[in-house]
Amino acid sequence: MAYKWGMNQQRSEMLVRPNPLDPALTETVEGMDHEGKAISTKVPVERPLTLFLNGQEIVTMMTICDYPEYLALGYLINQRMLLPDDEVTGIDFDPEIETIVVRTARQTDYEARLRKKIQTSGCAQGTVFGNMMDAIESVQLDRDAVLNTSWIYALSRKINLQPSLYLEAGAIHGCVLCEEDRPLVYMEDVGRHNAIDKIAGYMRVQGITPEGKSMYTTGRLTSEMVIKTAQMGIPILISRSGFTAWGVQLARQLGMTLIGRAKGKRFVALSGAERLRFDADPREVAEEPAKLQRKGSRDDEAA
Repeated sequence: MAYKWGMNQQRSEMLVRPNPLDPALTETVEGMDHEGKAISTKVPVERPLTLFLNGQEIVTMMTICDYPEYLALGYLINQRMLLPDDEVTGIDFDPEIETIVVRTARQTDYEARLRKKIQTSGCAQGTVFGNMMDAIESVQLDRDAVLNTSWIYALSRKINLQPSLYLEAGAIHGCVLCEEDRPLVYMEDVGRHNAIDKIAGYMRVQGITPEGKSMYTTGRLTSEMVIKTAQMGIPILISRSGFTAWGVQLARQLGMTLIGRAKGKRFVALSGAERLRFDADPREVAEEPAKLQRKGSRDDEAA
């Protein structure tokens, strides 16, 4: 079976997908190109969003702010500030003062943890609190999960040609929760850490479990992305971009399958290759369109 680039016969099982035509997410700005000609181009709009847990200020995030409730919940989940059995009693988002407050039945106080901040490699200045390694000490990933190479090719085709804010304006990252060859939840933001947090929040609200799932991202496979994916219980992480050494080391320690540089017929597995089932002939897979290759090399690898 040949895996050609195109939108024909794409199934519509995606639960959440980008809305690149939302006027609140981009602005049109005037400028000049390399030939000195006047141009008009769209750029994403990033906004500060200050997150409170009960009465305590936690962090200010830079975000496109399209799913603030999911972002807030997912951030707290991935920081281990919102526990699996916590009852969320309310979420109040105020766009005018750019704040969101998450309230829980359990009283919380994270003053000690907030003192220890680690600035991550996230392109919108990601931050984690406390000891990063503590977050994964108890993680148990599904050792029986498998990944067909045909799924990698199908996901790359469906996700990278999906109408998105990235294709509309660039300077954006996406993360996609997948099941086999099906993209389910596609979130975008100026930082890949925000996008994956939105997915964590969505999974919590909708009761979606990690069994049989994989995560796809357009951004680098860093330690932060590996840790967050592992905390969500997802054993497979795929990217069209590259790796960091610590990201690979952590993935191997966790038994996570880490697939990078997934473009066209090519990909590289630096961890968990034993999960791969080679059921597709790369010779039958078309290369990415040149336009997508150029855009990817500029934004994905640099961010």
